[in-house]
Amino acid sequence: MSTVAVIDYGMGNLHSMAKALEHVCPDHVRIEVTNDRDTILAAERIVFPGQGAARDCMHEIHEQGLGPVILEAARNKPFFGVCMGMQVLLAHSEEGGGTDCLGFYPGDVRFFGRGHFDARTKERLKIPQMGWNTVRQTQHHPLWEAIPNDSWFYFVHSYYVDPDDSALVAGTTDYTRLYPSALAGGNVFAVQFHPEKSQRAGLQLLTNFLRWDGKAS
Repeated sequence: MSTVAVIDYGMGNLHSMAKALEHVCPDHVRIEVTNDRDTILAAERIVFPGQGAARDCMHEIHEQGLGPVILEAARNKPFFGVCMGMQVLLAHSEEGGGTDCLGFYPGDVRFFGRGHFDARTKERLKIPQMGWNTVRQTQHHPLWEAIPNDSWFYFVHSYYVDPDDSALVAGTTDYTRLYPSALAGGNVFAVQFHPEKSQRAGLQLLTNFLRWDGKAS
């Protein structure tokens, strides 16, 4: 029996993520929602979800002593970050007047800003981006297997990642600007959207993660 640890630091739609993983996982895989250091580091795969404000998320991560655990898991295991679980992998976020994050990747998390309009329809673009949008795949990766390019995924966010290393960008989305909506480097794959809310494409992405050995190809 292999284990997928879903990191529970008190923030994130853990129930929906766990249910989506259970829906697609083979019989020999157990999904465990946990904040226990030993359980996380013993698992074969790690899912790091999250939602809410960066400052609150980092407070909870530090309060529970999970920062070093998350970084160790991201260095050594097939690791899947989702929404805030992607954003706090970067060094710093503009949210909350400025928040230091985990610094796994150099780079910043930036606010979309306000007063943007759709170039085609001339309608005002709402912040946060809330709803369906497409992801253009910008690098070949096992987690994109059987997912057509420009597939639709579900987003809820007001901030976007801006990594220093553009080679990390595995997918982009157009909303107020073209921004990175998926990052991939080594054994880490992370997305801004919510695969657990993204129907067929999202479930395929989770299926691919459960099969992934942590290698880029």
